[in-house]
Amino acid sequence: MPLTLEQIVEGARNWPPEKVGEPVDRLTEELHATPDIEEAWKQEAGRRLAEIENGTVQALDGEEVSARIGRIVGR
Repeated sequence: MPLTLEQIVEGARNWPPEKVGEPVDRLTEELHATPDIEEAWKQEAGRRLAEIENGTVQALDGEEVSARIGRIVGR
């Protein structure tokens, strides 16, 4: 007998936090993904990586990004 939605949700509440996102991602992937969009993101990611690797842009660490965002939003 298949699980009910309530059983699935209750079961997932007992999972480690790092595992909860995986089924959500897998279930929603097909709803939001289209081949055109996926290909465009692959190209964009490749372009951005190439810019970092060839020195056109410099990557910032997460702490610096968070600090800049905090200054922008006034925190």
